[in-house]
Amino acid sequence: MKKYGVGIVGTGAITGKQIEAVNGLTNAEVLALFNPNPESAKRAEEKFQMKVDTDMDQFLSTPGMDIVCICSPSGHHLIPSIAAAKAGKHLVIEKPIEVTLSRSDELAKVAEENNVRLEVIFQNRFSEDYQKIVEGVRNGSFGKLLLVNAHINWYRSEEYYAGSQYKGTIEGDGGGALINQAIHTLDLMLNITGDVKSVNAKVKTSFHDIEAEDLAMAMVEFKSGALGSITAATALYPGYPERLEVFGSKGSTILEGGKLIAWNIKGERPLEIKNEAEGSGAADPMAIGHQLHQAQWKTFLEALDSGKPNKVDAKMARKSVELIRGIYLSSRQNKTIEFPFID
Repeated sequence: MKKYGVGIVGTGAITGKQIEAVNGLTNAEVLALFNPNPESAKRAEEKFQMKVDTDMDQFLSTPGMDIVCICSPSGHHLIPSIAAAKAGKHLVIEKPIEVTLSRSDELAKVAEENNVRLEVIFQNRFSEDYQKIVEGVRNGSFGKLLLVNAHINWYRSEEYYAGSQYKGTIEGDGGGALINQAIHTLDLMLNITGDVKSVNAKVKTSFHDIEAEDLAMAMVEFKSGALGSITAATALYPGYPERLEVFGSKGSTILEGGKLIAWNIKGERPLEIKNEAEGSGAADPMAIGHQLHQAQWKTFLEALDSGKPNKVDAKMARKSVELIRGIYLSSRQNKTIEFPFID
């Protein structure tokens, strides 16, 4: 089994989780980090005890590097991804793939043209409880899907935004509560429901001194005929675990904070729930472990070894960006947006 060398672009908080995830595998190792700012690079070298390059060409020339993991701010994924793809490196990109549909499509095109794999980190897909829900939906346990709701009613302090030059900005983050925080749960929703038909939404900046939204509501109609509702925020004190509700003609289930809290099928005894809460970023963005990141990395490396398709490719990752951009457009134009649309 091949051992893969990994380089990471970015030295922020999520980088530590990625290092733990990769270095915990027997067939992968983080070899180098990249940060173009010399002062930040020096601090990162001390923190991570690892080589941190400030020159992209030097970074991409690291011996044994097969994969580049993009952990830069969301709106800064495109340029380093293009450089890595042209250097023949596979890409693992922290969500979202990019912050607009055009940038997402350009990134996907460059990866395809250079024959490299592209995986986007949506680690919550890999939890056992969520996979149980997906299996139940796929095998018809819940019957016809009627309603799927996503609630990400979180809280972030003023300091969370004040301490960063890109959080809550359109240029750096692409938006606020939706594209930064809620996108994980929206990805889970879309993986269950399939494609969106239309959305009607309202977003606003209600509490924080930021240019992006900290409060959002949306009503979604899916092509399957099912409906859905979305609430997303970083202004709702003290912040509650994210929640995904699935209702079908034969039953329903609820995932909260990454764990099943309800499972009811007509004619069957309710599932006995074990209350083993996982970490939720409801109030603290770092209150998550690295285990699900590691599970996604393991699956991605297995796909590279086998030649089989990887689980969360550019096409799949684009769907959550499309939904969020549709919500923004609906709010700006104060009308229902039919999919597809010109962003």
